[in-house]
Amino acid sequence: MREYGINIIGEGAQVFEPVTIGFPSRENLGKTGYTGSTIGHHAVLRSGTIIYCDVIIGDNFQSGHNTLIREKTRIGDRTVIGTATVIDGNTHIGNDVSLQSMVYIPTNTIIGDHVFIGPNAVLTNDRYPPSGCLKGPIIKTGAVVGANATILPGVCIGEGALVAAGSIVTRDVPDHMMAVGNPARIKTLPDKILKSRKK
Repeated sequence: MREYGINIIGEGAQVFEPVTIGFPSRENLGKTGYTGSTIGHHAVLRSGTIIYCDVIIGDNFQSGHNTLIREKTRIGDRTVIGTATVIDGNTHIGNDVSLQSMVYIPTNTIIGDHVFIGPNAVLTNDRYPPSGCLKGPIIKTGAVVGANATILPGVCIGEGALVAAGSIVTRDVPDHMMAVGNPARIKTLPDKILKSRKK
């Protein structure tokens, strides 16, 4: 494992080389002794994982291969970040979150607890690039985002809401509702989904 800065890794970590932690942000290039990464107990870091400085991750974290987590990101307990997923920093991710392979999470995004985001989903943070006004989406607790969905900057996906695969979400999705299509339309969650959640 290649380390930069001062890092803390909890007990029971499994590290599959090559892994890099504490990689310097722009302001720390060429410096030593800066705050690196803090990773909780029983992490599994798969080969190709790169975690920048000023990242704090809870217990029982798992990364897929070639995962990138940029600086000033906070990740809770029991969260899984899939293969080739990119988290671009200054982001907050809760507990029991599953980001599948090749998900893109931009700067200034907030993701609650028990969120599932399917493969190739793209979240964005600049509505009129390159404006420099970066506002990532908010994905609230229990929300599900399907594969290949795109969520525009500043959009809020409500608690327990569902974004159908391939949808392009241009406006907020209320709690326990569904967004489907391009551009996504808001619909009531199907009874089948509501019944499965009550079990």
